Amino acid sequence: MSTTMLMIIAGMALVTYIPRMLPLVFLNVESIPPWLQATLRNVPYAALGALIFPGIFYIHDNIWYGIIGGASAFVIAYLGANLIIVVMSSIGILMLLTMVL
Repeated sequence: MSTTMLMIIAGMALVTYIPRMLPLVFLNVESIPPWLQATLRNVPYAALGALIFPGIFYIHDNIWYGIIGGASAFVIAYLGANLIIVVMSSIGILMLLTMVL
């Protein structure tokens, strides 16, 4: 492995480590206001939504294919199914849709 590649890997590790380390070093858990804690708890859900939502529209040439898959996953998840059931059911519904059309 070349020196350049090792420097790139070390730089990426440093850039990834610093934002994770700084809050642990400089912030005390008790000093974070409750409203900020509530907001930070929702960040993973917002990031996941931002990653998944555009993919719904670009998964197939026909936009309705993604909308139907996303809507079916939403309904199944809302009914309380676990993640594997939601994903497999949505895939199954889209398979049936492909076979019908």
